[in-house]
Amino acid sequence: MLLKSLSCLSLLMATASSIAIPDLPEPVSNNSAASTTVRGKTYIVSALGIGPGKQSNDLHNKVWMHTLGEFGWSELPTVPSQQRLTGRAGASMVALNNNFFLFGGFTLNPDGSKQTAADSYRLDPVTQRYTRINDMPVPVDDAVALPYQNRYIYLASGWSDHGNVNLMQLFDNFTQRWSQATPYPGKPVSGLAGGIVGNTLLLCDGVAVEYPAAKPRTFVMEPACWQGIIDTKPNEIAWQQIPHPTGNPRFRMAATGTELNGEQVIVFVGGSQTPYIFNAINFQGRPVTPSSEVWVYSVTRQQWRTAAQSSAIMDSRTLLDIEGTLYTLGGMIADQQVTNKPIKHQIQLLPD
Repeated sequence: MLLKSLSCLSLLMATASSIAIPDLPEPVSNNSAASTTVRGKTYIVSALGIGPGKQSNDLHNKVWMHTLGEFGWSELPTVPSQQRLTGRAGASMVALNNNFFLFGGFTLNPDGSKQTAADSYRLDPVTQRYTRINDMPVPVDDAVALPYQNRYIYLASGWSDHGNVNLMQLFDNFTQRWSQATPYPGKPVSGLAGGIVGNTLLLCDGVAVEYPAAKPRTFVMEPACWQGIIDTKPNEIAWQQIPHPTGNPRFRMAATGTELNGEQVIVFVGGSQTPYIFNAINFQGRPVTPSSEVWVYSVTRQQWRTAAQSSAIMDSRTLLDIEGTLYTLGGMIADQQVTNKPIKHQIQLLPD
């Protein structure tokens, strides 16, 4: 009887440990994260980003992978770079067809300006090998990558060396070709967030650039949410602006499409209320703080739902859906501290 009880206890402990995500080997922020399941194994990857020093020499090309249910993280070969960049952040990564796809990102030049990476790669989690894919027509960083029909990837808006773009760049993994979809209809922004469920996508906020006459350009938060319905042709998107949930925009939120209480929803967590480049200090020289707000848009109801707050996080950009539980991986917590923690975000809807 005792042996049977111990056996059951061991089984329960193994089941509990199989869904635990260990701490990353190092603190990292503005990293790219994604997960995919191949032949019953779930792989979680964190790529690129900036370390706790939050300076240009803290940007790196490191990649870590965790297999759910196993111990720790393994360090994979670093992300290649045709431009020989020693590190970058703000890249977009998405899982599609059992692989990870990595696009763009930025590095910092000696004068402090951003340089957008032009090359793109596919990473096979099983062989741990990179394959270079065709470059983005317009290189971007701080964009949003969204998978569709296990074949296509949309790259929405983002920054491209000298300014934001309003493009919806579309990669077809079957043909390995790029094309342009119906452009993003709002102001071109970077640091926006979004998710997709079915053929419905939602993009919110970010920072726009204004060019006052005879004055230096300024970076202004943009409170706007745009819903797109993908037509039978993936290049055709019908856009409609929807009411903003609060009127107070956020920068570099983490978001994803998922199912909650039987409803198709797109969830947004964290972010900051003011823009910054890489070190959580805004353009006025003041430190930025993370948000604990959670926004939930019900695609099923076509309305925003009220949700309880979660752990404050910013500079994470990716919300991982791991077996129905949402996590951010890395990012910055209070006092601009770069973290190595996987943070679980339990989404609790409140009465409307």
